[in-house]
Amino acid sequence: MIESWRWYGPLDKIELGEIAQTGALGIVNALHEIPYGEVWTREAIAARQTMIADAGHGQKWHVVESLPIHERIKRGEGDLTELFANYRQSMANLAAEGLTTICYNFMPLIDWTRTRLDHPLKHGGTSLRFEQRQICALEMFMLERAGAENDFTPEIVAQAKQWYDQSTEDDQTALIAAIMAGLPGAYERYDVTSMKEALKLYDGIGRDDIRSNYARFLAEVIPAAQDLGMRFAVHPDDPPRDIFGLPRVMSNAEDIAWVFAQQDAVENGLTLCSGSLGANPANDVPAIAREFSERIHFAHLRNVAKDADGSFEEAAHLDGDTDMVELVSVLLGEEQARKEEGRADWELVWRPDHGHELLHDIGSGTHPGYPLIGRLRGLAEMRGVIKALSHKNVQFS
Repeated sequence: MIESWRWYGPLDKIELGEIAQTGALGIVNALHEIPYGEVWTREAIAARQTMIADAGHGQKWHVVESLPIHERIKRGEGDLTELFANYRQSMANLAAEGLTTICYNFMPLIDWTRTRLDHPLKHGGTSLRFEQRQICALEMFMLERAGAENDFTPEIVAQAKQWYDQSTEDDQTALIAAIMAGLPGAYERYDVTSMKEALKLYDGIGRDDIRSNYARFLAEVIPAAQDLGMRFAVHPDDPPRDIFGLPRVMSNAEDIAWVFAQQDAVENGLTLCSGSLGANPANDVPAIAREFSERIHFAHLRNVAKDADGSFEEAAHLDGDTDMVELVSVLLGEEQARKEEGRADWELVWRPDHGHELLHDIGSGTHPGYPLIGRLRGLAEMRGVIKALSHKNVQFS
């Protein structure tokens, strides 16, 4: 398995030399400074590759994460001809520069969502956390979303009202800032007022509509990916449930099967994110990986610990609810099968995902969820699992 590291380019506080010291020489990157819908030029792509190469550490840009999808495509709004043409041109430009794997998501309006970025850990350090009472307070009492109370239990509604009544303006500002933290680069951030307006654009758009718009997107890009020799890898919803009244359509095995059925081609594949899928109590992540192993083109390895009320937090990679040893065994087994088929691209690219802020990470200003030391810990733990399972006497799942 190819070790990689998400790097935010010039926006990142972590330098390529520091990443090289972790031992991960694969780079996962995107041109985050380019807004939705605009073409990624060959010149801009090549400049980023040159920046990585000129650092002199032997690093290589392996996966594009992400080539963002314009919100109008998700809403199916207006004439989308130019947006689809721009997207395909960006694909062609990436392929021309040797980049053939694109990680993306189809989450409406908001990317990964947490309510706190600095939840304290028992022995020091902090983690990301998703708290049901706070998301309920935001939806019901700050955004005043009609019908929000129907999406939560009476117990959570009562806790949300208590939190809201006791919260300060700073508490509420911190909550909305945490929600916005999942949007990297040139993505629009919202305050409460602008988020209310943004949500209005999705009024009347239901699950079937989102699925229809997603199917159209796949029909527009997967044939182009086949022509270009590219692989698309959809990232699951995070959290894997509807949120803010917006339908999410990539949350479980049924959703993954639906996505693959829209364009039944190997180019239409999956980013296996163990943390996103693992936040749904109904998901057996190793079983999902086993079922769809042939279509996994990229992997995010992390873990979560879930509460009974639907809250969850980022756990250490080997300490959460998902059996990461079993999961890695599935991935190694798929690698072995691809190697035996004689495929040149048999190795799976993976990266340690969200890490705890530990030691000198705290206060360093790195992207939320993407500290140096915390991810290094995750990388080292998963590296050990991979090494142990790769021993000649171990049988893969």
